[in-house]
Amino acid sequence: MDNLDDLKAIWHTAKTDALPSSQEMLQMIKKFRGQKLRNKWLMIALSLSLSIFLVSLLFTGHNKHYTTYIGGLLMALSAMLIAVTNLRSLKRFYQLDNCSNLEFVAFIEQTRQNQVYYYKKTMVVIYSLCLVGWMLFMYESLMKNPLWLVGTYSAFLIYMAVMWFIVRPRSFNKGAQKLKIMQQRLEGISNQLK
Repeated sequence: MDNLDDLKAIWHTAKTDALPSSQEMLQMIKKFRGQKLRNKWLMIALSLSLSIFLVSLLFTGHNKHYTTYIGGLLMALSAMLIAVTNLRSLKRFYQLDNCSNLEFVAFIEQTRQNQVYYYKKTMVVIYSLCLVGWMLFMYESLMKNPLWLVGTYSAFLIYMAVMWFIVRPRSFNKGAQKLKIMQQRLEGISNQLK
C-alpha cells in the first residue's frame, strides 16, 4: 500500500503542462498529414501539367534545331521526376492515418531522412536537368540576336544561382526546423510515458 501511495503522489505531482493532450496530438498528426498530402498532390498536378505543356509545345511548334527538342524533353523529364518522387512518398502519408506516438516519431525521423536525401541527391539531378534543358530550349529563339542571348542566359543563370544558393537552403532549413521541433515535442511525450 505504501508503494501505491508513493505512485499516487508521483502521479499527481508530475508536471504535464507543456505536454499536449491526446486531442491535440491527433490534431497535430491530422494537420501534418493533411498539409503534406495537399502539397504533394498539388506538386504532382503542377509537374504533370508542365510536362504535358512542354511536350505539346514541342509537337505544335515549328522548331528547326534539335537543341530545342532536347531541351524541352530535359525540362519535361525534370518535371516528371518531381511528380514521380512525390507519388512515391504518397503511400507513406496515406498509411499514417492511425498511429501511436512512437510510430509517429519514427515516421517523422524517416521523413527527415527522406528530406535530406531529396535535398542532397534528387534535387541536384532535377535542377541540373532543368538548367541544361532550359538553356538548350531557348537557344534556337535567341541565337539570332547575341545581345538577347547573353542577356537572357545571364539573367537565367543569376536566377538559378539565387534559387540554388539562397532559396533552396532556406527552404530546407525551415522544413528541417519544423520537423525537429515536432520530433522533440513527440519524444518529450514518449519519454514522459515511459
